Amino acid sequence: MTINLRDFENGKKYGGDYDADLKDLQHRLARIQVAHIIHRRRSMIVLEGWDAAGKGGIIRRMVADWDPRYFEVWPISAPTQEERDRHFLWRFWQKLPACQDINIFDRSWYGRVLVERVESFCGESEWQRAYDEINEFEAQQIDSGTNIVKLFVHVTQKEQDERLAKRLDTPWKRWKTGTEDYRNRARRDDYLNAMHDMFRQTDTRWAPWHVIDGNDKKAARIAALTFVADRLETMVPMEMPDADPEVVKLAKDAFGYKG
Repeated sequence: MTINLRDFENGKKYGGDYDADLKDLQHRLARIQVAHIIHRRRSMIVLEGWDAAGKGGIIRRMVADWDPRYFEVWPISAPTQEERDRHFLWRFWQKLPACQDINIFDRSWYGRVLVERVESFCGESEWQRAYDEINEFEAQQIDSGTNIVKLFVHVTQKEQDERLAKRLDTPWKRWKTGTEDYRNRARRDDYLNAMHDMFRQTDTRWAPWHVIDGNDKKAARIAALTFVADRLETMVPMEMPDADPEVVKLAKDAFGYKG
């Protein structure tokens, strides 16, 4: 079924106990990370979406109970000159997760068919070709054992404007907004066209997109964390091995362990 972002503009307030449900999800995600470590798996979580859509807030809550040694968050900005001199996927190959790790991409290789397309930072032949290149790149990762979860966080123009205004009004949040936000805002229709083309071309069987209605922050966070947990639990064994007999013996000798 074709993804249409207008289907994700309800903005319904979260009706549950947000704090309790968030805590439960964070505990669940912590167990999933342990399963990655124990079973030596690796995963990538990709977040795309509008400026001020809430991607950062989702990420902060997702990793709140994770062991920092086994995950990495990659905030993706404009490529450097060194990166522009190479194929656009080159910089992402260097950020792939190692065994036992979960890597989170706050924006990603999809910039090629979004901002780089809309703002003419690359030629039409380059972004047209990128759809196949991205699909092949993701298929390669999955074939080599890396899981991929892709989220797109959507907000309406009205909600985005309110959040941009709040950032300007809050001294500790002003650093999060800049001229690029307004450059992108002025071309919303162009971005919508590019986003819908992206969904049509890259919502694949092996790496599907999942859209989050981001118009209520609490509902969006719960929905995003729930989806990530659901997906990863289907991709990573959740069974824990028995205690190492040698370690059990050492514990018995050391302090009389009776487990």
